[in-house]
Amino acid sequence: MGEHVAGRTLAQKVWDDHVVAKGTDGAPDLLYIDLHLIHEVTSPQAFEGLRLAGRKLRRPDLTIATEDHNTPTLEIDKPIADPVSRTQIETLRANCAEFGVRLHPLGDAEQGIVHVVGPQLGLTQPGLTVVCGDSHTSTHGAFGALAMGIGTSEVEHVMATQTLSLKPFKTMAINVEGTLRPGVSAKDIILAVIAKIGTGGGQGYVLEYRGSAIRALSMEARMTICNMSIEAGARAGMVAPDDTTFAYLSDKPHAPQGADWDAAVEYWRSLATDDDAEFDAEVFLDADELEPFVTWGTNPGQGVPLSEKVPAPEDFTDENAKAAAKRALDYMGLEAGTPMKQIRVDTVFLGSCTNSRIEDLRLAASIIEGRAKDPAVRMIVVPGSARVRLQAEAEGLDRVFKDFGAEWRFAGCSMCLGMNPDQLAPGERCASTSNRNFEGRQGKGGRTHLVSPVVAAATAVRGTLSSPSDLDPLPAAAAAAA
Repeated sequence: MGEHVAGRTLAQKVWDDHVVAKGTDGAPDLLYIDLHLIHEVTSPQAFEGLRLAGRKLRRPDLTIATEDHNTPTLEIDKPIADPVSRTQIETLRANCAEFGVRLHPLGDAEQGIVHVVGPQLGLTQPGLTVVCGDSHTSTHGAFGALAMGIGTSEVEHVMATQTLSLKPFKTMAINVEGTLRPGVSAKDIILAVIAKIGTGGGQGYVLEYRGSAIRALSMEARMTICNMSIEAGARAGMVAPDDTTFAYLSDKPHAPQGADWDAAVEYWRSLATDDDAEFDAEVFLDADELEPFVTWGTNPGQGVPLSEKVPAPEDFTDENAKAAAKRALDYMGLEAGTPMKQIRVDTVFLGSCTNSRIEDLRLAASIIEGRAKDPAVRMIVVPGSARVRLQAEAEGLDRVFKDFGAEWRFAGCSMCLGMNPDQLAPGERCASTSNRNFEGRQGKGGRTHLVSPVVAAATAVRGTLSSPSDLDPLPAAAAAAA
């Protein structure tokens, strides 16, 4: 009898299909890279490295650039006011022109956050290796791609060789079984995962999200989950491709056509983790029990169900966790024992590579339509791409947001990382659909609570952290109009 070949996980299959040279004696493998996404923040030094070494960009056809981090979200037809942002954008444009890189600049119909643009163009596909000098590249793993953020020196290495030197990762299964209740979303799943395993729980792992609750999610919801894998310390997050994946890709500009499509789907189906494959670690989450989640502290792991109270440092047994909780409460200006739903916010931000796609905007709009915004709250809505913005306007969502009193912006990273004027003032509190709540992330002294789009919308109505179930029913006439 032949020797039994052990089953492989999704991540292992994609890895094995891209090994150019196998490392020996503990040395890393050399992997081929299928898609290299670049933007203005991490590419200038890499392009300069190529220039100094007299090298060309090895595969311009596998490289695509867009402007996102430093782009203003107002008056995009005018010169960029911030000198640093303007320099970075102008440098990217010059580098792309010199090295022959396809660029979607500000004002282009396909411009937007790189992790929104790749999927909407159909460039992100199952079984690919995808890299970008941006930690949230893990977003693309929703398609069954091995996608990861890389450092500037690695960006240059990929530019020069179309390969990357990497040591194999461990694998972790995140099993989410059950059915999400109304008002509970993908954002709540990933915040609950991070709260459970901690911000370092995924370190050294590729996470694979599995189970009936994951299979029931749309592609955009899967992207939200994979996006925040990095907040759990993981190198990447993945979901096995299935009919939902193929339906999403079928009409995209760069999707295979005809016989190529049939062959691609056959290969993509083969990527699913084998039944007898073994993960290095497993985590289980009951979707039936999940509630809307919100962070109270200064890292994405410091979160609780919205129905609970701000925890006290004494609630934690680990001394480091106690100290972190005390520092977080001091920075956030919160008192232990305060019900989360009593926390008042100044700003609501709907956007970022986590939650700025058309489904996110539709969900938020469905909550606020026919309602009035709390007059003390400022709400900023920033679509993830120009294409998302155009679609939202075609569906009339922009009018819903404007009628509500929200600011309707152009595409970009915006307040997620406090670029350009889109920043919190010191002490301002924000309910944000973004991915990071570190000190000063959205502006020096700004205080950030990570929430889902529907929690963001309900919060804008009531002025305090809220879920849709906290809202008063709409009057019959308003409900009929909405």
